[in-house]
Amino acid sequence: MGRLILVSNRLPVNIVREKNKILLKQSVGGVATGLSSVRKRKECVWLGWPGTIYKKDAHEGRVIEKELKKNSCFPVFLSPKDVENFYYGFSNKTIWPLFHYFTQYTVFDKKFWNSYRKVNEIFKNEVLKVYKKGDTVWIHDYHLMLLPKLLRDEVPEMNIGIFIHIPFPSWEIFRLLPWRREILEGILGADLIGFHIYDYVLHFLESVNRVFGYTHEFGKLILNDRIVKIDAFPMGIDYKRYHDAVLLPEIQKEVKRIKDRIGTRKVILSIDRLDYTKGIPERLIAYDLFLEENPEFRGNVVLILVAVPSRTKVEHYRILKRRVDELVGRVNAKYGSISWIPVWYIYNTLPFSTLIALYHVSDVALITPIRDGMNLISKEYIACKRDGKGVLILSEMAGASKVLTDALIINPNDIPGIVSSLKHALTMEEKEKKERVFKMQKNISRYNINWWVDSFTSGIEEVSGIRKELQSKFLGKKKMKEIIKRYKHSKMVLFLLDYDGTLIEFFTNPVDAKPTRRIISILKKLIKRDGNEVVILSGRGRNIIDKWFGKIHGLNFSAEHGAWIKMKNGIWKTIEEMKSNWKREILPILESFVSRTPGSFVEEKEFSLCWHYRNVPQEFGIERAGELIASLSNLTANLELQVLKGNKVVEIRNIAINKGKAALKWIGMRKWDMIISIGDDTTDEDIFKNLPDDAISIKVGEGPTYAKYTLKDPHEVRNFLVELSK
Repeated sequence: MGRLILVSNRLPVNIVREKNKILLKQSVGGVATGLSSVRKRKECVWLGWPGTIYKKDAHEGRVIEKELKKNSCFPVFLSPKDVENFYYGFSNKTIWPLFHYFTQYTVFDKKFWNSYRKVNEIFKNEVLKVYKKGDTVWIHDYHLMLLPKLLRDEVPEMNIGIFIHIPFPSWEIFRLLPWRREILEGILGADLIGFHIYDYVLHFLESVNRVFGYTHEFGKLILNDRIVKIDAFPMGIDYKRYHDAVLLPEIQKEVKRIKDRIGTRKVILSIDRLDYTKGIPERLIAYDLFLEENPEFRGNVVLILVAVPSRTKVEHYRILKRRVDELVGRVNAKYGSISWIPVWYIYNTLPFSTLIALYHVSDVALITPIRDGMNLISKEYIACKRDGKGVLILSEMAGASKVLTDALIINPNDIPGIVSSLKHALTMEEKEKKERVFKMQKNISRYNINWWVDSFTSGIEEVSGIRKELQSKFLGKKKMKEIIKRYKHSKMVLFLLDYDGTLIEFFTNPVDAKPTRRIISILKKLIKRDGNEVVILSGRGRNIIDKWFGKIHGLNFSAEHGAWIKMKNGIWKTIEEMKSNWKREILPILESFVSRTPGSFVEEKEFSLCWHYRNVPQEFGIERAGELIASLSNLTANLELQVLKGNKVVEIRNIAINKGKAALKWIGMRKWDMIISIGDDTTDEDIFKNLPDDAISIKVGEGPTYAKYTLKDPHEVRNFLVELSK
């Protein structure tokens, strides 16, 4: 097992200059804090920007680099221009507001985008310098979304994971990004893509479908010769550290100091970075209304508002700072007195001891982000409540609300709702408080930071293993000779052959898909051998099957992906009774898409409908196909229909139709010495799953498969069958 290479925009340490000395101090960011524990348990190196500007070749740069390497950290050097355009520009003026639904703050600047691409390239080069075969690369967050593909292009066998710590927006928001295609391509370079909650997973998968037309199966996408898995991994905290911290003497001392100042007043705690996504003005407005409507709490409650400075160079953050200052001043002026200040406002970073003490003494935590990937503060607060005496008010827009379900969940824009929850929290019975807190503690203690790291890293290993397995399935010369030798010694052989994309290349024009003389010659030779049974299992209609192959004596057929079967020299029969009256409801929908998508057309078969878009410009066709699938998936849920995406076609058919069921008619006919099944798409996987263990199954093309072997294209399939028939 190789090392774990962690890659993030910032290193987990800050560079501090004191008295002409370079010192390293631990960062307080969520990712840095969360991953500190994994570095104690696994062999890790960490790459990132050290947070300061200096020249790599200068004396100071060499000193910093040396000090960082002592901590297994490798600096990525960025120029002032890079920091301005990549970090403050594209990362925090484009991606951050857009992904948090603040479209009014989003800046689409080509200069920022070019810098983002450049810095991702810089990170790629630095990763390649430290990478060794067998290492796993774990990329973190939205600053480096192009990096997975850049690394994959350089080292295809590299094990790569990426975790996006912020929300992934819905398609309607994400589509506003001019560089959406490049961003998705970059992320999809990873083996495993992680988000905090399933909402973000679904948003990402929808965007991938709309842009590229890829459909997923249980969060897995098939991309060429590998799969990509997308899943939710709710980030945890170092639960034991927070839970036990309040017992430390230095924190007990801090608790006493705070309590002496507060007296008997109830404490509402608000801690956040000063960011427009956190809903700080809304909670101050709600607190103002709470004091107005509940005068009995005036003088008996205090709001401790901690706002950690953030991105002070960005204009919207400076505007927010002024707004918060004004609201704090207004509340304190309106209700305060010589003996009571309603809001204690702290605009600073707090030391760990003060943070834990505040968690411990507060009666209520008010955490109301407008949009938040997870929000670990809410989990830290609950972890610190050893006695269970606390109430968490949490925004439903935070990822943590999906985990901390026993909190008082509110809508951050519902000011009266926040007021009502504040009163409920401050008057809640002790028994109810403890029941809620202890339930949440049980959850977050189990799904802690170690669980998060282990589940994600093991997920990368799992998907990487599947990729290696796929690459090992290619049918080489040695294995092919073994199969041919077995075939020569077999007396009863069944061939189950798909047609389009298997025996012949996929053609845009159906006329071109007509079998060539070579294909007909191959089939006739296979049929001619005593004991052979040859079946063509196609998605095409039975009329065209008869037209193309009807003169070949001794062939068996399945049409419309298994709806119809025809034993050699027999007549067409359905496998089971099927209805087609549902087509009256679906056909108008397909026709509406034809009218909106020039070049597309509808093909009506006896038990299925197909919307073809092979004559539509690629990106436009993919987008329309995604819309159609999304529309039909809801409409067909109760009609016993399935919606399948093929090669530039969307097909709707009865659930009962299945190539695998059709194949069983021939598989069960007799005891075969050998079965050879070859196919290229998802419908053929139903056959592969139904085959006996000793059958030879071959997938044509790349991608995950139940088949034992793979061949690259129909040309290789034809050559293989020619070798068999010699």
